[in-house]
Amino acid sequence: MGTSTYTVAGMTCEHCVGAVRGEVGQIPGVIEVQIELSTGTVTVTSETPIDRETLRASVDEAGYELAS
Repeated sequence: MGTSTYTVAGMTCEHCVGAVRGEVGQIPGVIEVQIELSTGTVTVTSETPIDRETLRASVDEAGYELAS
């Protein structure tokens, strides 16, 4: 099990948080998604490391951009 932290640009409200959490939470192996709206920080806990491009695609699908 591992935890990685990313920055997502464009989130401004709880609806944004829910959209990102919903998309990222559907990635196989993801156990938990924690989001800090004030900093745009997304912390993902997963069974195995998540491929960055897979994460980027999920964030894009939610309508936001993976910044780092």
